[in-house]
Amino acid sequence: MEPDVEVVVVGSANVDLVLPVQRIPRPGETVLSGEMSRGPGGKGANQAVAAARAGARTAMVVALGADEGGDLLREALGGSGVDLSLATKSDAPTGTAIITVEESGENSIIVAPGANGRLTLSPESLTAIGAAKVVLSQLEIPFPVVQAAAAASTYFILNAAPAAELADELLAEVDLLVVNETEAEAIAGPERSALLAKVPAAVVTLGGAGAVILTRDAAEIAVPGVPVDVVDTTAAGDTFCGVLAAALANASANDSITAADLTNAVRRANVAASLSVQVAGAIPSVPHGDAVDARYAEVYL
Repeated sequence: MEPDVEVVVVGSANVDLVLPVQRIPRPGETVLSGEMSRGPGGKGANQAVAAARAGARTAMVVALGADEGGDLLREALGGSGVDLSLATKSDAPTGTAIITVEESGENSIIVAPGANGRLTLSPESLTAIGAAKVVLSQLEIPFPVVQAAAAASTYFILNAAPAAELADELLAEVDLLVVNETEAEAIAGPERSALLAKVPAAVVTLGGAGAVILTRDAAEIAVPGVPVDVVDTTAAGDTFCGVLAAALANASANDSITAADLTNAVRRANVAASLSVQVAGAIPSVPHGDAVDARYAEVYL
C-alpha cells in the first residue's frame, strides 16, 4: 500500500445495471425501461472514489470477483487514484446492483452482494485501518467486518446504509454516524436526537434540503442544501460520505476534529453531492476536487 494513506474505505463494490423508467414500478406492476447502461458502483467503491477525487490519499479494502465485473471495478477504482493493494479476489461473482431511475431523478436499488459477502480483514488490512486518519464503512458487507474495522480504527465513520438495526457494541466504536432520516429511525426511533445516546456525533442527511449535524457538545447545526436541477440521485449519498471523510482527514492533521471542522466538511460534502446529482450514473457522477472547490467558493465564500 502507498505510504501515508489518509482514508481507508472498507466496503462494497458492485457492477451497476441502470434502468431509466418513467416511474418506479409498484408491487405487481411491469413498466418498460429505456436503454440499460452498465457501469462501476457500489457504496464502498463510490465513497472511495469520492474521497480520492476530493484529494485524500485513499485505499480500499474490498472483495472483487475473478470476472469481467471485477476487472471493470479495478480499472474504475485504480483510474480514480484509489490504492487497491488491499483488495482481494473472491471465487464468488462480483456484486451486482439493479437500479431503476425515474424521470424525477429518484431511484430504487436491489443489490446481489456476491463477493461483497465474502469480504474478510487480513492482518495487512487491519494494520492499514489502524494507521489511517479516517476509516469509512457501510452496511453492504458482513457486519462482523464492519465491527472489526471500527474496533481497529482511530476515527471511524459509519454510513449505516442500507437501513438496519445495529448492535450497541458496533455503535460504541463509531465516532461519526452518517444516516438519512429512514436509517436514523431504524437505529434510534423517530427522534433523531436519540442517536446521541448511541454515538458521540451524527450527520443526518435530508436529500435536497441538506443535512443536520448532531453532537453531544453543541446545539443541532443545520446545513442547508444547494439547490440544483436533479438528473440522477444515484451515488449522491456516497459522494457526500466520501468527500466528508476526505475533509475530516484533512482536518485531523491538527489531531482533533472540532464542530467547525465538521460543519465545513458537511458543507463540502453537500456541494459535492449537489454536483453529483446533475450527472447520470454512480462513479461517473462523482465530482473532482477542483469542481467542488469552485462551487464551494460560489456558495460559501
